[in-house]
Amino acid sequence: MKEILIISDNEVRKNNLNVILTFMGEACSHSDYSHCIKTIESKNDLVAILIDGEVPELTEDVIEKFPAIPFVNIGFQLSAEVNYKNMMGSLFEPITQPIMVELLNKCQDFHRLNTPSLGTTTGKTRLFRSLVGNSNGIKEVRSLIEQVAPSEANVLILGESGTGKEVIARNIHYMSNRQKGPFIPVNCGAIPGELLESELFGHEKGAFTGAIGSRKGRFELAEGGTLFLDEIGDMPLQMQVKLLRVLQERIFERVGGTKTINCDVRIVAATHRNLEEMISENTFREDLYYRINVFPIESPALRERAADIPLLLQELAHRLENNNENIVKFNDDAMRSLMSHPWPGNVRELSNLVERLAILYPKKLVGITELPIKYQYGDTPLAPLSTLSEEQQEREALNELFLSDAEDTSETSQVGVLNTALPSDGVNLKEYLSDLEINLISQALEQQDWIVARAADQLGMRRTTLVEKMRKYEISRQ
Repeated sequence: MKEILIISDNEVRKNNLNVILTFMGEACSHSDYSHCIKTIESKNDLVAILIDGEVPELTEDVIEKFPAIPFVNIGFQLSAEVNYKNMMGSLFEPITQPIMVELLNKCQDFHRLNTPSLGTTTGKTRLFRSLVGNSNGIKEVRSLIEQVAPSEANVLILGESGTGKEVIARNIHYMSNRQKGPFIPVNCGAIPGELLESELFGHEKGAFTGAIGSRKGRFELAEGGTLFLDEIGDMPLQMQVKLLRVLQERIFERVGGTKTINCDVRIVAATHRNLEEMISENTFREDLYYRINVFPIESPALRERAADIPLLLQELAHRLENNNENIVKFNDDAMRSLMSHPWPGNVRELSNLVERLAILYPKKLVGITELPIKYQYGDTPLAPLSTLSEEQQEREALNELFLSDAEDTSETSQVGVLNTALPSDGVNLKEYLSDLEINLISQALEQQDWIVARAADQLGMRRTTLVEKMRKYEISRQ
């Protein structure tokens, strides 16, 4: 991995920066001013230098001496007349992670443009950052990628749909010795079985109806590189046999051809299916399974690493910004709510949600009330007081309270109010209805674990109406 160098004589500052960068999954080292020149000259893998500006003259000397390396200054303001092309910006304490990520991305872009011979390696670093997170699961994935990438072993990536299996495959390719070769993905489940053979191995002219010319297949296109077979569990048994032959003998023929073609391709496969169960059901070949399952990598589901969601949201917002699209930010309540969601669609579902909210609330701060109802968990902040008059609120409350009873005249009415006998000495109807409403609202909130949106559904009213009633009656979770 590329390394970030911290230059400072302030031990506390060096330690703080080291903690932040390590938390972000970056490799870093540090040096003091007296040894920094020799340290920089001894390293050829620096992607950025964070330099402490306590001594501006020395700082500017170092920046001028290494114009091809991107710098970020820490804790000092550059003078107006100083303009260094390799100075990406400044960090001032307290240092926040979003600003750090933004500056590191600028350093990465500068490094790639100014070191063309290392462009592929820099691309590798960028892809590695797309495996965002600091949970144990994602750290293990990064570690396994680093271990298997330099080898020629076939890799099988396992995990649910939307967990980023292709991202893992691309990282393996760009960190391997085949990085200068092509990376060719093919989704085995998206191509009809009768066309998959031609798609993988190519065909000759006249091989079948519509074959008006010869065509290379994915194996030929991936020569010298990596072929990513996504959803290999959906591959028909007939094709599994032909794929096994290629993996064993490293040769194949085009459909309708007789010429044997040699194959120098690394196979990375992925599936969301349980291949061992498929073997027992005779829907997947056992010999092919052991051929591709040389080095398995499990891609963790998003619900298993919910703590990574804040970092993922920052990464997704940064991508939108880089594409000149509207960005969206989330407050703490919304962030906690999203971390409570089970995410059956995993990172793909999260990405789609961020894109949708960026369209609905461009450049705004999204709270829990702006999230779609199924993403709302926990307490919902109370909305401002309604502008409706007390009489209008009471009328609305009565309509909502008795709506279900008006439609259901049976003796087993949901709230049972219509079957209540009037006391002989009379009753204060307003107080009675208020007490009843408070009681029903409190029950619904307790039953729904104080998730306001779900309690509102149970009571048959709008969420905003329920929020106003909670404010009116001062109902809150103790």
